[in-house]
Amino acid sequence: MPLPKPPAKKGDHLQEADYEAQAAPRPEKRTLKTRAVEAPAETALELYDGGTALAARPAAPQPAPLARAAAPARPPQPAPRARKPRSSGPAKLFVLDTNVLMHDPMSLFRFEEHDVFLPMITLEELDGHKKGMSEVARSVRQVSRELDALAQFAAKDGSLDAQAGIPLAQTGHREAGGKLYFQTQLLEIKLPAGLPQGKADNQILGVVQSLRQQQPGRDIVLVSKDINMRVKARALGLPAEDYTNDKTLEDGDLLYTGVLALPADFWERHGKTMESWQQAGHTYYRISGPLVPALMINQFVYLEVPGAAPLYARVAEITGKTAVLKTLRDYAHTKNAVWGVTARNREQNFALNLLMDPECDFITLTGTAGTGKTLMTLAAGLSQVLDERRYTEIIVTRVTVPVGDDIGFLPGNEEEKMGPWMGALDDNLEVLARTDASAGEWGRAATNDLVRSKIKIKSLNFMRGRTFLNKFLLIDEAQNLTPKQMKTLVTRAGPGTKIVCLGNLAQIDTPYLTEGSSGLTYAVDRFKGWPHGGHVTLARGERSRLADFASEVL
Repeated sequence: MPLPKPPAKKGDHLQEADYEAQAAPRPEKRTLKTRAVEAPAETALELYDGGTALAARPAAPQPAPLARAAAPARPPQPAPRARKPRSSGPAKLFVLDTNVLMHDPMSLFRFEEHDVFLPMITLEELDGHKKGMSEVARSVRQVSRELDALAQFAAKDGSLDAQAGIPLAQTGHREAGGKLYFQTQLLEIKLPAGLPQGKADNQILGVVQSLRQQQPGRDIVLVSKDINMRVKARALGLPAEDYTNDKTLEDGDLLYTGVLALPADFWERHGKTMESWQQAGHTYYRISGPLVPALMINQFVYLEVPGAAPLYARVAEITGKTAVLKTLRDYAHTKNAVWGVTARNREQNFALNLLMDPECDFITLTGTAGTGKTLMTLAAGLSQVLDERRYTEIIVTRVTVPVGDDIGFLPGNEEEKMGPWMGALDDNLEVLARTDASAGEWGRAATNDLVRSKIKIKSLNFMRGRTFLNKFLLIDEAQNLTPKQMKTLVTRAGPGTKIVCLGNLAQIDTPYLTEGSSGLTYAVDRFKGWPHGGHVTLARGERSRLADFASEVL
């Protein structure tokens, strides 16, 4: 089929009739004379300049066309869907507190199309915290580099105007559609007389109040990680919000537990097309049904129905609309004891199946105090280091956050300084040493020396840049880690290394961290469904009846 003639002049547009004439059916045989009669006349030309017609020439009269089959009607094209704006009205202006930038150095670019305002006192506080090797100092230096890059781009374009603002997308952060404003003039601050004027928090509150008076038609919002700062702002009638971009989950109850209870009619709904086989001492079930889309790799499932044998399995494979369940090894039985430790409940059995699996490289265990997290992990580590020789040694580390007042500097080398923080490790090693009842006093002493030689205690401060090869890495009290610190630790793993993170999300001691923004929550949410990772939430305490009762009533 020949194509329509191309435009002969600039600004010439093909008419819609040209394309319809080419697409029309031609049942009869056409001659050269017929083609000459049916040839469309010269189309009208319209010249456009910026969307406005400058001149138009009338089209030449067309001869009457011969009778022929009507062109088929074109199906109506759906109108393009209009993009829904992310918010209505003018962009908000967020005034950032210093602790927001210290907590997340990239928080400048997390406010989408809204603008960001930095008071001068915020920059002064950042300057006072830039020295040192702490995580806060590193974050402050990264914020300074980002601000410097924004200022350089603005100065290069000749648009460095504090009043007009600096576009935040200039340094490659396309998700930031707003502008950055600095405080360049002294604002008139009128706060209640009871608030000290020299305090940094009060000066920031005064800046927010002045901006609301200068721009009454715009939403001015204070963003701070400090709860007391937000309380004072709301008491003064100023809108204040928490920085929520760092939160993995809004509600801690939505955290992935790693365990799923199967419904009572599971076999009736999923057993019609089921396939089963045995391999290496495990029974496998290939199922298909409505529950398969809700399953994840390495998720534990159980079915306990009165009068029937219980089912305890782990999701080993998900392919399309089918899933493969693999039965577990029963670590509650004495013959399967791990370094003398047996599982006392269902979740502990699930955890030991993960800890003893060589294919699981990253494991997270959460639960309240007394659920056996540290004891099971140490037992599994010692069994795989000393008995199976799968790993060369156990490395134990934790966040050093004191419960009460700090006792000052500790003497000795790195391991001796970490000794007082490892009281839980010593307690669990004492329990594990008593499991060998056949050995005498001398045998237990020799075992303790061997165990101590295979356990290294390291500080988190010296983890940057290291690579662990064939190590069993235990991170205790992981709920006090930030997502950035968790990433720093997990990326230290080399070939053949297993990392186990233990923590209780109800005992977060680090300032500005919550259950939703903890590094442990971040790791659990990001690693769920990975074939070489697993998570179990331990629900029942096994420490003592006194500890269980105290955790409920106190």
